Amino acid sequence: MTDQTLSTKPTQNAVAARSVLLGRARWGIAEYAFWAIAIALYFVMPNKLMLLSEIAILGLLALSIDLVLGYAGIVTLGQGAFFGVGAYAAGLAARYGAGDAPWSDPLLGLLIGGGVAGLLGFVTSFLVLRGSDLSRLMVTLGVALIVEELVNQMKWLTGGSDGLQGVMPSAVLGIWDFDLYGKTAYLYSLAVLFVLFFIARRIVKSPFGLSLLAIKGNPLRTRAIGLPINGRLVTVYTIGAIYAGIAGALVTQTTQFASPDYVAFHRSADALLMLVFGGAGHLYGGLIGSVIFRVMQDFLGNITPQYWQFWLGLMLVLLVLFVRGGILGLLAKMRDRMMRKEENAP
Repeated sequence: MTDQTLSTKPTQNAVAARSVLLGRARWGIAEYAFWAIAIALYFVMPNKLMLLSEIAILGLLALSIDLVLGYAGIVTLGQGAFFGVGAYAAGLAARYGAGDAPWSDPLLGLLIGGGVAGLLGFVTSFLVLRGSDLSRLMVTLGVALIVEELVNQMKWLTGGSDGLQGVMPSAVLGIWDFDLYGKTAYLYSLAVLFVLFFIARRIVKSPFGLSLLAIKGNPLRTRAIGLPINGRLVTVYTIGAIYAGIAGALVTQTTQFASPDYVAFHRSADALLMLVFGGAGHLYGGLIGSVIFRVMQDFLGNITPQYWQFWLGLMLVLLVLFVRGGILGLLAKMRDRMMRKEENAP
């Protein structure tokens, strides 16, 4: 093998790797259609805008879990803690910065909520990295329970069981005020969701995202090739906490209220359930799962108010038994099956 061949081979490999990454980063028709439908719902369902804004916020919370669980393989029940911390941080900023004070600015509130939640996520990430999946699950659950109890006990700051009232964020960009019909709330939530989704998509399609998948698939082999596993996991866990904190800030700003329910255990469980419905490791799984979960909750609650959780749990059991990987996992299997049939066709 000549010296010229040796010098050109790494270059060819780099070009091939770059083409693969660019191919993974391209947007598909289905993705454009998804966001076009989300915008169209503003005009099609003007009486359901508050429900739609709630779905967008829940989708962002489920997206934060997908980054941590679906791509890094960190089993967590603590995203609700980051959600609640972000909600109270943004709520306190809006409450004590009411009027012309800059603290009441919604975009600044998002940064505050995401920053405080990210700081908590970074500090607790070192505890989460210790041990196996079961110990990680218990640590994240323990952190969530500690945060929930602190919110209940610090009544002088959080309002205790009565919640944080008097949250009055200013107009978005000084132009659009939050109204009772949810017009500003939905467009604002959808815009924040799209921006953060775009960033998350760039992250998971990058070499950093591929390294997370490698860590999830085989951490021992990944460590053997020299990748800093702990550093990558701390980074993605902190990013997930920031996303959950921004989701919490959104719900406080759009409802002008922060409740202890935001840090309750069921908040993390519900978000994890949404991800199971949609499919982990797809990014869109959490978004689709939030739509399914919230619509089913609203529909079943109207039909059987006392037993809606039973039917929701039954559907979850059937989904896990017969549709592994969620809705998007099922669609991916069907697509692969069709492609194999086309390849084997004479």
